Amino acid sequence: MRGLGRLARLWRAERGVAAVEFALVMPVMLLVYLGTLEASSLITMDRKVQSVAGALGDLVARVDQKVTASQLQDYFRAASGIMTPYSPTDVLQVVTAVKVVDGVPEVIWTRQYLNGVYSSTTPHTVGDEYPLPAEMIAISDNRMIIAAEASYSYRPMLGIVLDMPINLYRSSFFIPRFGDDITITQ
Repeated sequence: MRGLGRLARLWRAERGVAAVEFALVMPVMLLVYLGTLEASSLITMDRKVQSVAGALGDLVARVDQKVTASQLQDYFRAASGIMTPYSPTDVLQVVTAVKVVDGVPEVIWTRQYLNGVYSSTTPHTVGDEYPLPAEMIAISDNRMIIAAEASYSYRPMLGIVLDMPINLYRSSFFIPRFGDDITITQ
């Protein structure tokens, strides 16, 4: 009978209930907070990668007929500045001139920029078919398209909620502003 009395008193005791409830809810609240922080950082980085691709393509599309390697390097560096306050070193930037002839998009020239290194070795090969969206092919037959791509492997800040790298990739397509094809000079 004494054991039942103690159990009844324990059941009715209200002191410490808030502390127990807090201890149960705290880990969930902390996980939601950290997850929100991580998700907002990922979304911010994704927007920056999209802005890099858009700025790079827009700058090249504004060129009148010829672009030099020096100009392209400047455009790559300018687009890298968008990543501030994050480091731009791991952002792969690729700009490709694609000519659409009879509905077939062909790579005319392509350049990339990664870790401060400018190169003509890119994921695309001159003369190969470029995977343009059907809508872009439809509006640009017998014209040139400037395709700009940016990719980045996002590593979570804390690694608690998201614990593996997430590959971000964005592309933008532009028709040259002056209507003529853009060639590259070394």
